[in-house]
Amino acid sequence: MIRPAGVPASEVSERPAGREFTGLREDGEPDYSAIQQSEEFARLRRRLRLFVFPMSALFFCWYMTFALLSAYAHGFMSRKVAGEINMGTVLGLLQFASTIAIVLAYRRFARKKFDPEVDRIHELVGGDEE
Repeated sequence: MIRPAGVPASEVSERPAGREFTGLREDGEPDYSAIQQSEEFARLRRRLRLFVFPMSALFFCWYMTFALLSAYAHGFMSRKVAGEINMGTVLGLLQFASTIAIVLAYRRFARKKFDPEVDRIHELVGGDEE
């Protein structure tokens, strides 16, 4: 059996990875190491990373831009937009709006792309006991 790089031989499941990880171990628990080594689980993790890392980087850049503008661009941030509302207030409120937008985007992503993969792995494990 071929083991993934970086995984000690003692942690590699004797069960082949892929679509054959149904069944339970002797203690009644699913064979988590076989699940972790499966193509389906790797695809699930890859799909999650393709959403989470770029979204996190984008939000971090947006947040740091706001923080740096607040610290060093007093003239810009104090510029009046409407009445007593200035750019700092607008950009601060946009931080909340962008957080809500990210949560809604993740919810949609999870419902359409992530949850079906999780359900598929759950079926392959044979986890309909719940």
